[in-house]
Amino acid sequence: MYVVATAGHVDHGKSTLVSALTGMEPDRWAEEKKRGLTIDLGFAWTTLPSGRELAFVDVPGHEKFLANMLAGVGPAPIVCLVVAADKGWQAQSSDHRDAITALGITRGLVVITRADIAPEALAATEAEARVQLQGTPLANAPVVTVSATSGEGLEELVATLDAVTADTPAPDPGARLRLWVDRAFTIKGAGTVVTGTLTAGTLRTGDRLRLVGETSTEATGVRGLQSRNSAAGVVVPSARVAVNLRDVGADVIHRGDALITDDAWPVAEVIDVRRTMGQPLDEGAHGLMLHIGTAAVPVHMRPFDGDHARLTLDRGLPLQVTDRIVLRSPGSRNVFAGVVVIDVDPPELGRRGAGARRASELADRPETGDILAEVARRGAVERARLLRFGLSVPEVLPDDVADASGGWLIHRPTLEHWVEAARTIVKVKLAAEPLAAGVPEKALAEELRRVDPPLPGETNRELVAAIASRAGLETVKGMVRPPGHSADLGPAEAGVAEVERRLAANPFAAPEADDLRELRLGVRELAVAESAGRLLRLGDGVVVSPRTPAQAMRLLAGLDQPFTTSAARQALGTTRRVVIPLLEYLDGRGWTRRIDNTSREVVR
Repeated sequence: MYVVATAGHVDHGKSTLVSALTGMEPDRWAEEKKRGLTIDLGFAWTTLPSGRELAFVDVPGHEKFLANMLAGVGPAPIVCLVVAADKGWQAQSSDHRDAITALGITRGLVVITRADIAPEALAATEAEARVQLQGTPLANAPVVTVSATSGEGLEELVATLDAVTADTPAPDPGARLRLWVDRAFTIKGAGTVVTGTLTAGTLRTGDRLRLVGETSTEATGVRGLQSRNSAAGVVVPSARVAVNLRDVGADVIHRGDALITDDAWPVAEVIDVRRTMGQPLDEGAHGLMLHIGTAAVPVHMRPFDGDHARLTLDRGLPLQVTDRIVLRSPGSRNVFAGVVVIDVDPPELGRRGAGARRASELADRPETGDILAEVARRGAVERARLLRFGLSVPEVLPDDVADASGGWLIHRPTLEHWVEAARTIVKVKLAAEPLAAGVPEKALAEELRRVDPPLPGETNRELVAAIASRAGLETVKGMVRPPGHSADLGPAEAGVAEVERRLAANPFAAPEADDLRELRLGVRELAVAESAGRLLRLGDGVVVSPRTPAQAMRLLAGLDQPFTTSAARQALGTTRRVVIPLLEYLDGRGWTRRIDNTSREVVR
């Protein structure tokens, strides 16, 4: 299916044209029929002779309903701009042209209607339309003259629609989903239903999605789908679609909400943008309405210069780099400016002159985003996060970007800084704590978050391990240390050696607490000895050799299965103080399995 939105001045015959093409009346409300005036969005569809399916979103042309017009055109990939021959180019013709330009819609056609009423004005109307469209995406759009009442030119219009749709690139059915909601209602027996124009991604019955709403953000599921009033298990773009949702009521859904693939989109409240058309951004009101998809959200604008600004939204929207946005003053019929999103996760602005510096940074960025700039600003960033921003990560990365394990991209100069810092941190900490078996990964990460530039707050273990490895350090059991490093037990060495000697003679004769105190082995010394692999601490202060569990298994495997705790104690020649935590340790490793309160068995 191909989705086409109408556009044009009020009373130029948009709805009549859609009705003539589809045989359907797009005006849905009694008030619209009574006044002969389109107030809200209307929907109709047809099948072209080629077999292509066409859906129309008919929009109001009156200046009072510009917000509704933008909600209809916003998600549409193709636009049909209508100009009446007997009226000529008028005010909303220009306003709608500006909206189309701001939204970056590049596919469309111009239809001159009422050819039967003013045949003498056709050439002049077409010439005027061509002049008015110069410098816009529709500058070279095909022009067709028709009369919706007599049928004149409709055959040519159908052929032109066929050609335009054939020339429109197919949307990506594998893309992440973002469906802007234009209607929400309840159907008895089915529940909540929303409708919208699907321009990318695929919807399937059973999908789990997230609703980003005006009042809340909720998880939901797809109970059922319809397209062109027919049930469907799968809907691919482009298409008009009705989605029957689970777990959410229609009363909390509004036009401008969006259904998205969960965890695939940033929900942005602050964005940096570049002007694509309209008035310079530093010459307008700072309180504006932002329009994208079907959403209309108040924003505060902080201009950096005439072409760049920061927008702070009243509520978060799922946005990405390259999104096209319309800005207008509340209540105005005119487009103030069109902008493109350059950054959906911009840095905070602090010191004097930060706005001018930010303008300079943004001026150097391509509209598709700058991987090097994004990575350099953060030092390191997950590849998946950049993809959520809408950035394309190339196979061949910029020279100053390194691909680390765990899906992280790192700025090479920053990486070298972190590497040197990691060497210093580990050296200093081990010098201060000679009993330590190394520096815990979490502690190293915390220290690296204090350097300048800091390690990102959401850093995972893989990134810390990559930095440690590049620094010539090793990570063993969560401890970072130089290769070959062993804890210096110092005065505790003699006590540990004595415990090792005793356990070698009888592996199940764990020393008593008094014995450990006499040998001057406290909790700290035992922890270091365990990290060094020389002792193993079980529950309740029981200390054994790291070889003791395997030695116990050889004896327990020779018992009749299942065996009792008492039988295990006798087989090992030890006490309940030792056998109970030892058996619990074996249970935890999955070597033995507890059957009931009194018996266990060896797992074969």
